[in-house]
Amino acid sequence: MHKPVEASSHAAPTQAPSLPLSRFKVLDLTLARAGPSCVRTLADWGADVIRIEPPPEAAEASEVVGRRDGSDFQNLHRNKRAMTLNLKTDEGRKIFMRLAEQADVIVENMRPSVAKRLGVDFESVRKRNPRIVYGSISGFGQYGPYTERPSIDQIAQGMTGIMSVTGFPGQGPLRVGVAVTDIMAGAFLAQGILIALLDREVSGQGRWVQTSLIEAGITLMDFQATRWTMDKKVPPQEGNFHPTNTPMGLYPTSDGFLNLAATSNKNFVKFCKLIDREKMGTDQRFATAPLRARNKEALNEMIAGALCARSTREWFEIMVGAGIPCGPVYNVKDVFADPQVETLRIKRSVKHPRLGEVDLIAQPCEITGFDRALRSATPDLGEHNQEILASLGFDADGIEKLKAAKAI
Repeated sequence: MHKPVEASSHAAPTQAPSLPLSRFKVLDLTLARAGPSCVRTLADWGADVIRIEPPPEAAEASEVVGRRDGSDFQNLHRNKRAMTLNLKTDEGRKIFMRLAEQADVIVENMRPSVAKRLGVDFESVRKRNPRIVYGSISGFGQYGPYTERPSIDQIAQGMTGIMSVTGFPGQGPLRVGVAVTDIMAGAFLAQGILIALLDREVSGQGRWVQTSLIEAGITLMDFQATRWTMDKKVPPQEGNFHPTNTPMGLYPTSDGFLNLAATSNKNFVKFCKLIDREKMGTDQRFATAPLRARNKEALNEMIAGALCARSTREWFEIMVGAGIPCGPVYNVKDVFADPQVETLRIKRSVKHPRLGEVDLIAQPCEITGFDRALRSATPDLGEHNQEILASLGFDADGIEKLKAAKAI
């Protein structure tokens, strides 16, 4: 007689039928940051995400729990279900393919040869489910001479020009302080997956959606990249000043710094009056935007000298009152104390069974009629094994056999 399957120790993510992606099932095979950030978007907007991870060795168990309870991991993997699956075993691959037959989306960020070796690549899955939308993130893309190279965000920042335009002139390249190519590759892949799902509604076909850290980084370079592709100019480092628009940048005050932009002719003349430098507004060296850009060193030096007469708070109130774009420089604590940030409620809390209430960062978009509240905390490793396997028809004895075979 088969033993009954016990319920999971923690509740599954609250399924919200009203959320726009609630009709889609996603299999998450991702690691690190780029892939998980893509899947997080799908999960936050209601997709039923099953995060698939390899079962840990016994000696790794405590380390796994500690890492999962960290703020970074909790922020990346909320609103998902979790199961362990050893894709190096025949039993594990069979279960994966059964799940893939029911799925709408699969997301992975393995090196291309690894997915093929495991038999979970796009072509293998498509034979079982022609409607699958399969998303892949890699360091350098799915084809080309660098396909099998490993990569991380900082390598991508270096190879896409980002580090060459970040920092102060003469002080060498500088990385951006957050993992910009990881985060944006995840955002671009989520966008591509949603486009493919829209296409599937018309064509009935699944698609392979691909992006890479290097493509994300080049896209982030944006106008700096086209300064080379069109203008054949290699952009230099400009420190805290805008590369092409003046005055726009970070200027010292009597007690700190102020970011401001007064680049249009109208705003520039107004700005000169506000800082008691009206002659600067009629100086022919600064009469037009191109002239201000050409003479930016002299202009910035004059502005810095004027702004040192007052505090950041005083200048901020003066500029905001006159409609000049400006703002202070916050640390992260300051960010979340700002009344505008508090009003937008991008910081949202969710209850974790061990950690209690934790504050995480919600999706950056609001969509009328939908709530971006977080529904469930990051699950424990394999937390939903029994629930998911039971949905495939496994009873308690079958699940025990899978454990014995080290498939889960």
